Amino acid sequence: MKSKKPLDVKVILKESYIKAIKNSVGSNLFRNFYAFVNGKKKDILEDGTLSCAAFTSSILYLFKLTADMHATVRGTAADLEKFGWTKIKKPREGAVLVWEAQEFGNGEAHKHMGFYIGKNKAISNSYKKRYPILHHWTFGTKNGRPVRKVEQIFWNKKLDIK
Repeated sequence: MKSKKPLDVKVILKESYIKAIKNSVGSNLFRNFYAFVNGKKKDILEDGTLSCAAFTSSILYLFKLTADMHATVRGTAADLEKFGWTKIKKPREGAVLVWEAQEFGNGEAHKHMGFYIGKNKAISNSYKKRYPILHHWTFGTKNGRPVRKVEQIFWNKKLDIK
């Protein structure tokens, strides 16, 4: 019996990564994460309302582009910087976007994060729908200005490799 030669398989990182981001639209996977807070069990993502960092960091972690998954924008952004992501001025397909903090009626302001997927489009978790959605990368414009300003754009050179 002949022994089979092992297959030479090499992951196409960027294409797989972009497809995973696009395929996440509408997914409830990133909606809940439980922790004990002051001794009481709590869904710290508030049933998807606060899931943008969990969504973003989970995709990054899946593709070994960050050290861990996170529940906060601050924790995810800090991990990106430690893991070799650099800040760039113009978005590229696959870049991680961090939007300015906005208040949503509960008196608390929150930063937001997601992915740039090209052609002025982004995918991030919607606090209203509580799952990832496709939208304009600045959530549109009003009076010629972005509805929500992008404060940081992160890029990892691993995404340059074909």
